[in-house]
Amino acid sequence: MKEFREKFISFRSSRFRYIWQGSGSHILFAFHGYGESAASFTILTDAIADALDHDLTIVAVDLPFHGETDWCEAGLLLEPHDLLRLLEEIAASLPGCTGSWSLLGYSMGGRIALQLLQLAPHRVERMILVAPDGLKVNPWYRLAAHTTYGNRLFRRTMQRPLWFFLFLRAANRLGLVNPSFYKFTFQYVADDHARHDLYQRWTVLRAFKPSFQKLAAIVREKALPVHLIYGDYDRVIRWQRGERFLRLAGDSCKLTRLAAGHRLLQPEYTGIIVSTLYLPSI
Repeated sequence: MKEFREKFISFRSSRFRYIWQGSGSHILFAFHGYGESAASFTILTDAIADALDHDLTIVAVDLPFHGETDWCEAGLLLEPHDLLRLLEEIAASLPGCTGSWSLLGYSMGGRIALQLLQLAPHRVERMILVAPDGLKVNPWYRLAAHTTYGNRLFRRTMQRPLWFFLFLRAANRLGLVNPSFYKFTFQYVADDHARHDLYQRWTVLRAFKPSFQKLAAIVREKALPVHLIYGDYDRVIRWQRGERFLRLAGDSCKLTRLAAGHRLLQPEYTGIIVSTLYLPSI
C-alpha cells in the first residue's frame, strides 16, 4: 500500500491541508470528528486496499483549527459554499476523478457532510455517516453558536469558566446531567487551551446547520444510498436520532448498530464502514 499524500490548498489568507490516496475515478471525501484530523481516516486504508488500487480515491480534509490547516480569517466563518468550492478544486486537481462524489462523515464531520448534501445534492451519489452530528441540533450548541447573546456568553464562559464548573457540578450531583456528558464536558472545559480551541472550532463552523426535514426529502426523492452507523453505547450521539431519520428518508437509507461507544474509527469496525462504500469495479 502506498502512503497517503499531502497537499495544501489556498483559501483567501488561509490554507487547507488535505491528504489523499488512490487513483480511481470515484472520489470519497471524508470529514473527521471534533479535535481530530484527516489522519483519522488512514486507519481505513488496509480495509480498502483493493478498492484504492482499482476504483477509489479517498480524500480527507483538515477542518479549520484542526490538524495542519492554517485558518487566518479573523472573525470569518467557513461558509458551506466556500468548502464546496474547495472540494471541487481538489477534485479537479486529481487525475481521473470525475463525476459525483461519496461523502463520509464521522461525528462532527457528519454535520459537514450533511450540509454539503443539502447544498449540492447533485454532487453526491452516496453517503456514509458514522456516529454523525447534524441530525439533531444540540440546544447548547444552538445557543452558543447561533445566537448573538449566546455566543457572547459562550466566549466569556470560555475565558472565565468558574460559574460554569459550579453549575455543572451541581447539576451532576442532582442527577440532572448524564454522567458521560459530565465527563465529556469537563474534558473540553477544564483546560485553558482546550476551552480556547472549543470556542474557535464551534464558532468557525456555525454556518453548517443542516435541516433534518430538507435532508430527509433529498434522500427520499433521489433514493440516495445513505448508511448510518452508530454505537449502541454511545452517550454523545445516540442511535435513536438515526432511526427517526430512517423513517422519513425511505428505503435507500440503512442503519447499522454496533456493540460499541462513540469512537468507531477503530480497526475492528473498519470492515463494516468500508462495506458501505460504492465501488463499481469490485
